[in-house]
Amino acid sequence: MGTAGTSTDETAGERRRLINVAYRLLGSLADAEDAVQEAYARWYALPRSRQEEIVSPGAWLTTVTGRICLDVLGSARARRERYVGAWLPEPLPGSRPGSLSGRAGRDHGPGTDPADQMVLDESVAMAFLVVLESMTPAERVAFVLHDVFRYPFAEIADVLGRTPAACKQLAASARRRVADTRASAPAAGQADMVRDTVRRVKKAWETMDIAALVDLLDPAAVMTADGGGVAGTVLRPIEGGTRIAQYMLAIARMAPGLELLERPVNGAPGLVAEHAGGVVTVASFEVADGRVSRIWVVRNPEKLRLWTRDG
Repeated sequence: MGTAGTSTDETAGERRRLINVAYRLLGSLADAEDAVQEAYARWYALPRSRQEEIVSPGAWLTTVTGRICLDVLGSARARRERYVGAWLPEPLPGSRPGSLSGRAGRDHGPGTDPADQMVLDESVAMAFLVVLESMTPAERVAFVLHDVFRYPFAEIADVLGRTPAACKQLAASARRRVADTRASAPAAGQADMVRDTVRRVKKAWETMDIAALVDLLDPAAVMTADGGGVAGTVLRPIEGGTRIAQYMLAIARMAPGLELLERPVNGAPGLVAEHAGGVVTVASFEVADGRVSRIWVVRNPEKLRLWTRDG
């Protein structure tokens, strides 16, 4: 992606966009920040004469960041085979006012918190990120760069080391995975319905009303939890609305003092559990026709660092 002549001053403004790209590629803000830092390290390691030959430093950084993420995705598969229980993407708190989308995003400076640079839209919904995890590394890179960030396949070919036609096929294959799982954010008109459903789940949990909880859950609902072997939770998904309701109420009985709060998770209505003043659980939901069809619960404290800091 791009060669022949600009200043390095342009590179500082690219960090925000690069972190947005890398998070969608890796599902981890910590890993995304590391990938972007490595890309910048490689840029600043170039001789000044080489930097001045590069037409678009931003395009160069995107190519390098994409290649780093591709390598990380390849090694992550082996690491996740050793991961205790299910692996879920790192949840992001809230929605950040004033964020810009796509390639237009600009950074506020090298010291800016990466979480403050995230654009929270349908491409970071937990359902969407979970589907991305089912893709091969090459599919994920081709799909995210093209379908989410609108990069042309000719540029994506530089990242993947394949022909533009091959990259187009990879993105098409990834697109079918998304369509097959129906992983998408609710339409804007459904936002209130989702928020109301999540609120009712919270109330049913707090009042220990199992009948209400079962009624709010799709009979075929699935709950997946990520404790990483550090925080206690189920190691395999729980299937069935009744079983999920029973599990949720069992947790309520075993954890006196646990407080549920309504909080946006990756830009969508979610619930956060606090205990002794600290965040111990973040839950996000997929809702269809007024009933919860999927619940993703993150308890691994390494993935809750932003929530703990934000309080």
